[in-house]
Amino acid sequence: MAKFAYNNKVHTGTKVSPFKANQGQDPRMGFEMRKKGKYKEAEKFMERIRSVQEEAKLHYKRHRRT
Repeated sequence: MAKFAYNNKVHTGTKVSPFKANQGQDPRMGFEMRKKGKYKEAEKFMERIRSVQEEAKLHYKRHRRT
């Protein structure tokens, strides 16, 4: 645990952690939240689905009235 803490701490001289200096990225801790916007294609898909659902609801309501 101490080794992980040391390797994950930003060094004052290099302004990066030893882990990032060696690996080119910060380590994953296993509990970070996913960054919003990372899955743009999935977000576009969900928006299309919501749009289709709203349109279907409108058609259903119109059909029920007649």
